[in-house]
Amino acid sequence: MPQNKPLDIFWFLPTHGDGRYLGSAHGARAVDHDYLKQIAQAADSLGYGGVLIPTGRACEDAWVVASSLIPVTRTLKFLVALRPATTSPTVAARQTATFDRLSDGRLLINLVAGGDSSDLEADGIFLGHDERYDHADEFLEVWKRLLAGETVDYKGRHVEVKGARQLFPAVQQPYPLLYFGGSSNRAHDTAARHVELYLSWGEPPSDVARKFADVKRRAEKEGRQVRFGMRLHVIPRETGGGSLAGSGRTDQPARRRHHRHRTARARPDGLRRPAPHGELHGGDRSKLEIAPNLWAGVGLVRGGAGTALVGDGKIIAERIKEYAALGADTFVLSGYPHLEEAYRFAELVFPHLPLAGRDTAQLAAPGASRRRVAPMGEIVGYAQAPKAAQS
Repeated sequence: MPQNKPLDIFWFLPTHGDGRYLGSAHGARAVDHDYLKQIAQAADSLGYGGVLIPTGRACEDAWVVASSLIPVTRTLKFLVALRPATTSPTVAARQTATFDRLSDGRLLINLVAGGDSSDLEADGIFLGHDERYDHADEFLEVWKRLLAGETVDYKGRHVEVKGARQLFPAVQQPYPLLYFGGSSNRAHDTAARHVELYLSWGEPPSDVARKFADVKRRAEKEGRQVRFGMRLHVIPRETGGGSLAGSGRTDQPARRRHHRHRTARARPDGLRRPAPHGELHGGDRSKLEIAPNLWAGVGLVRGGAGTALVGDGKIIAERIKEYAALGADTFVLSGYPHLEEAYRFAELVFPHLPLAGRDTAQLAAPGASRRRVAPMGEIVGYAQAPKAAQS
């Protein structure tokens, strides 16, 4: 990938709660619409391309949350989780088309076929690992054909419809882009057959390169091309020095014990093999930096993505560019708490990255538009204006 190819940077809506200290009630923030709206509007104005909205029994419903934020945002896209096993492809097609029209084409779909077994069983899903991907393949066959305008008769092992039809089209044709992550062989097959963008969790670049190459090879056999992206946490600071040490604030012993017990019952696909989300460091805090500036401490207290890029703005940007050189053009990021860290990341890292949809001349003041006076900052004594920050 060209070194200066524009990158899509997405942020995250914490529909399971937020706070500065992971795994602790200290300073925790409840999920309410006002707070989620603040994060979404910050991401929208700062120039993030979109926000990821997760799914699971610990989260507010992704579709309801995203729908509520359409009228209070302008260009922000919504990467909404869709778990095929919990709904029919016909209902999902109607939801997709309706949301896409009402948002004027701002919907993206995050396909979730895997997950923690206790979460799945609580939702009535008792399919085995490979069966979930078989079901997802059948689901997507019907879902895609409906959104392409076909009348569908289909009978598979898991999905059956007769005379199914989607009357109202989506804005994006033939359907909104599908995003997807998973590390198993079966997950890579589904990615190669169906999705437009494959997301990897934050692993060392050599491991990510192998995953991208494998998905690319399988997609080529299907006569398709797949884009690539990364799902990471970020801890940007003014200087790189205190960042890794400061990241220890996620270290909550009781939460770690609960998380180990939970993941021991059933691990998501990306955790079945040695991976940065616990297994590469074995809980040894001296081994949490699994690659330069890539810290695995988040995985001690949180399921799902468990690694963070840590450092000053230039360092984090360089690490992002390393993944971009492997083929990643989209980065879905989290920072705690999400409101403040959305600003911090934009202020410290955006000036060092080529961003899709952003004029790099404006990056000295993230969020500034041509209608605003720049440079931004307090005017001293009504006379002395601050100089623009040097990248």
